[in-house]
Amino acid sequence: MKTNRQVHPDFKINESVLDDIFVNFETKGTPFGDQERNTLKTFDLQGYIVNVKSFRIPNFINQVAYRFFRKSKAQRSFIYANKLKALNIGTPQPVAFYEEMSTFLFKKSYYVSQQLDCDYTYRDLTKDFNIPDYETILRAFTRFTFNLHENNILFLDHSPGNTLIKKVGEDYQFYLVDLNRMQFKDLSLDVRIKNFARLTIHKSMVEIMSDEYAKCSGADYDRIFNLMWKETEAFQEKFYRKKRLKKKLKFWKR
Repeated sequence: MKTNRQVHPDFKINESVLDDIFVNFETKGTPFGDQERNTLKTFDLQGYIVNVKSFRIPNFINQVAYRFFRKSKAQRSFIYANKLKALNIGTPQPVAFYEEMSTFLFKKSYYVSQQLDCDYTYRDLTKDFNIPDYETILRAFTRFTFNLHENNILFLDHSPGNTLIKKVGEDYQFYLVDLNRMQFKDLSLDVRIKNFARLTIHKSMVEIMSDEYAKCSGADYDRIFNLMWKETEAFQEKFYRKKRLKKKLKFWKR
């Protein structure tokens, strides 16, 4: 089995200690966060508490693609995290990525970042409207997203669980996670507002975010709100349509 790795230059880590994490990932470490698709664990790495994301082995077509034509999810996460850091945009500190492959097929990959403890995620805002400074946080998050867009960053997985929120003094800071799907390009207003579509089902939240984005961008509030709410409804309809289809397929497989 061939391997490929890269460690951030700020971390002076014994490579054998790092390799031990990947080789023994299944039996060591502490499970952390959402385990539904990929596996997350925390480890003590020479005094650093790190979060290691293990990406499952892709389907056959992607095993070929990642082996020869595309960067893996782990490598993209590492590259994009460093780009965000260079732009002073919040994300947990990248530490390393690691890949396993055979001669012709890609197998497993891992992305390592420093563990970042937070006060909330954006998902908390969708469930608890009594969080202290609720509207202040939501408006600050909207400004954070506007800053992403101003830096020509389209975070394709801009969804409730992928933004960590931490209070620092009287301010709130935001950190993106699950970074492997991003685009870097000029963004039209329509594309920018569509980027909010996956974040909430609550009209009251859309109204606040629309108002703040209008203030940031100088665009008309009604235009932004109508587009943001339209895209939110369209995403929800698509989401539940897929859910209904999966339910039917499970029924017919019985």
